Amino acid sequence: MAKLILTNEVTGLGSAGDVVEVKNGYARNYLIPQGFAVAWSRGGEKQVASIRAARESRAIHDHEEAVALKNTLESNVVKLAVKAGNEGRLFGSVKTADVADAVKAAGLGELDKRKIQITSSIKSVGEHEATVRLRDDVTAVITLQVVAAK
Repeated sequence: MAKLILTNEVTGLGSAGDVVEVKNGYARNYLIPQGFAVAWSRGGEKQVASIRAARESRAIHDHEEAVALKNTLESNVVKLAVKAGNEGRLFGSVKTADVADAVKAAGLGELDKRKIQITSSIKSVGEHEATVRLRDDVTAVITLQVVAAK
């Protein structure tokens, strides 16, 4: 087992700044090369503190604010214009950064692209859904209206 400090949020494992123990192969082959984690050391406690401080500055602080943002996101449809072919198939797919930019452009607030999860890849025009984890206890489902860009 390898002891690591997460530098980014990893779904199912933890948030940035958490100290976790994972199997050696998972650490060596995925987490460290992708930049999601660094090896834990005794001197790493200062690094953990700075990562947690940065995470706290980006986080939504109170529960009521998160619930208000959830209600705003769920009550609106976010329109997303992307390049598409004649039959409505997209050139590529919609990424989480595209969703974050569309939410910001719609004036619904700023979202961290790392907290957005697209359940099935979006490769056609139409209505799709994405989930956003606003806090550990508050998630919102965004309705995306994907249309062909002109």
